Amino acid sequence: MCLSIPGKLIEITAQLDEIFRVGRVSFDGVVKEVSLTLVPEAKVNDYVMVHVGAAISIVDEEEAKITFDLLKQLGELHDLDNPEDNI
Repeated sequence: MCLSIPGKLIEITAQLDEIFRVGRVSFDGVVKEVSLTLVPEAKVNDYVMVHVGAAISIVDEEEAKITFDLLKQLGELHDLDNPEDNI
């Protein structure tokens, strides 16, 4: 199953211009590099929904935490468990 997972944007790591950016997103302490191209308005400390390595929308903190907790309860966060992908 393909899901988008909420995480907190903690740093912008690369920026070609205002649209083409990459950032580090924390998923409950697991940090991944994510494309920010689809959310050019995203700022550090925003919560974003991430699907296949790309942030696809900005969500509020409460919604992000509720969604993340539900995904954790359903056991759908196994893709975050691969330590080789952690930064």
